Amino acid sequence: MTSIRPAGEAAGNRGTARRAGTGGAVTLLVLVTLGALIPLLGPSAALHGTGESAAPGVGGIALLRAVLFAALCVPLGELFVRRLARAVPGAPAELPRSRAVWAAGAGFAAALGLASVVATGNLVPHGLGQIDVGGLYASRDGKLALLEVNAFAVAGLCALSGRPGTQVWPLAAVVAAEALRAHPATEHSPLAGSALTLVHVLCASLWTGGLLYALRTLRRWGADRAGAALLGLYARVAAVLLAVLTVTGVWSTLRRMPPETVPEQLTTTAYGRALLAKVLLVAAVGALALWARIRLSRAADPLAACSPARAEVVVLAVVLAVSGLLTALPVPIRW
Repeated sequence: MTSIRPAGEAAGNRGTARRAGTGGAVTLLVLVTLGALIPLLGPSAALHGTGESAAPGVGGIALLRAVLFAALCVPLGELFVRRLARAVPGAPAELPRSRAVWAAGAGFAAALGLASVVATGNLVPHGLGQIDVGGLYASRDGKLALLEVNAFAVAGLCALSGRPGTQVWPLAAVVAAEALRAHPATEHSPLAGSALTLVHVLCASLWTGGLLYALRTLRRWGADRAGAALLGLYARVAAVLLAVLTVTGVWSTLRRMPPETVPEQLTTTAYGRALLAKVLLVAAVGALALWARIRLSRAADPLAACSPARAEVVVLAVVLAVSGLLTALPVPIRW
């Protein structure tokens, strides 16, 4: 027998849904604004009193890098969690709508902006006439910038196709390009540094994007037992990702800062200050992840773990913004 809800109750539910949707949109707008302010205003705070000088337009470059990192996280996280969902017994077939196309568009725009900076000799262009597109083919950084632009374009086409899983290849090209860009050939053992960065960026993307899509999936599935199983499966993989992130992060830091100089550089250099902020944020994320794992295993309702997991997503978004800032600040390389 089909139950019919009273008209007042149905209207009340629709009103509640509208209010929840409006509240979510406002929250998202606030978070995006705060995330944009970190790379835009962060350079002046990080550089204050250090005696260092940053390249022109460092705030805009940091913002573009943060957008590029976020554009990597969304599709990689979706592919990752969809694969996990297939391993959950009795999981509903319905999954949240993919946002990979929008992410590819944002990544394409950010990569195009960064390529225009490279095309003007790492200066912010003030007009189209200053951009030397042909010059991009003459330098290593230019070729990597073009690779990222093209890779995001291809990723968007793959997301629109009938085989969205093929996105993994152009997205992997972006990760590799970022790893190579972060370690120029003049650096000591650049391939080792690029390998560390590649693993670090890949794990961070899977962790951040995966958690976001896992929470979206739980919201779609509701109080289904499969939702708790999916969150538990993600939590086990995330623990490994966090361990790898910690090892690669510490190793990369010691390559750029000799152990005896780390305490001093964390407070006296712009790069060190941004790195310290990122370390503290990641520690907060780790604490939230542990809290969510405890709730998942001990609470009467395993989905109670969603509350700290949502907070974890917010802090991870801030980490992405700080990471974008970190890539734009002068690196205190001391060999």
